[in-house]
Formats: sequence, C-alpha cells, structure tokens
Amino acid sequence: MKFYDCTTAPSPRRVRVFMAEKGIEIDTIQIDLLKGEQFSETYQKISPLPEVPLLVLDDGTTITQVNSICRYLEETFPENPLHGRTPVERAQVDSANNWVQINGFAAGAEAFRNSTPGFKNRAMPGHHNYSQIPELAERGLQRIDNFFSDLEARLESSEYLVDDYFSVADISALVCVDFAKWVKKRVPEDHKNLLRWYDQVSHRPSAKA
Repeated sequence: MKFYDCTTAPSPRRVRVFMAEKGIEIDTIQIDLLKGEQFSETYQKISPLPEVPLLVLDDGTTITQVNSICRYLEETFPENPLHGRTPVERAQVDSANNWVQINGFAAGAEAFRNSTPGFKNRAMPGHHNYSQIPELAERGLQRIDNFFSDLEARLESSEYLVDDYFSVADISALVCVDFAKWVKKRVPEDHKNLLRWYDQVSHRPSAKA
C-alpha cells in the first residue's frame, strides 16, 4: 500500500494519528498542497480527487476521504479497534465522529477557506472553483465557538467522546481543535472539561504523528 499525505494539512493528519494508534506503517508519499501538486497530471492519474489523503492498495485500488481510509484500515488491521468494540459502541463512535465532522471540521474549513488570501476562488476543495464569501468565514468562527461549548458539555460526564473509550472520534476532535488555531480560535480557559480532555489526548504518543 501507499499513503499520499501532506504533513501540513489537518485531514491526512487524522489518518496518521489513526495509524500510529494501531501501529500501522505504510509507505508514504508527500503531496505539497501549497505548490498545487494535487492538481498535477501525475497525481490526478492516480487519484479521482485532487485532495489528500489517498490510500492506494497493492492492486491499484484507490480509497479517498479520511473516514473511508480509516474504516478500511480498521477492518484490515482489527487489533486495537478505534471504531468501537460492540455494535452499540460502533454506532456511538460513528455518530460522534460524524458530529465532529459536521460541526467542527466543516466550521473550521468554512472560516479558513473563506478568509485566507491563498484560497481566493478555492473556498471549497475539489475540482471546482468557488468564490470566497466573507459572511461564511464569520459564521464559521461562530460555529467553532459553539463546537467548543458543545464539546465542553459533552465531556462533563465522560472521559472521551464515547464514555471511557478512546476512539477515532477523539482523533477527529483533537485534530479539529488544532485546526481551529489556524483561524486564531483556541479553547477558552473556562472550558475545564474540554481542556482536561485536550491535555490528555494531545499527550498520547500518536498525537505527534
């Protein structure tokens, strides 16, 4: 297998942390997003999307999108499961992970892509160009504040996003909290539960991946 990565981007980092937690090592190729290498003819011959991460299997099959790549790796390397250990837990993890994607990552992307000069006419990832909308950047910042508040409430009664079980949802939330720093959003000092959780998960060895 080959893993196409960009060390500066948040989405492939989620996969790197996931692989580190499970002890998976895969040959990695760096794609420089700032230089636009994802749009090169060479890369687009491999990937159906001009994005990272991308996982290419030994038979040439390509898997795009973070959640799909992690799901494949979970089933291929089942030891130390991160998507849940029981049917109920798997459903809870999927729900939590989806919630982080919609309310955290989408908010951060909304704020970042609609306010960063380097993303002019690139407000959405993918093949198509979209103009920046400043109002969406402002809304994204508000959504990040709400995401932090909701995480604070959620973590009041549990160690991780799903009870006492560290899962892929915690990986997603960790990277999302770090991604929010790109738009100068940090966890407020009065969010004690969220700060406790963040300190705990960010000190796991995998967080450095």
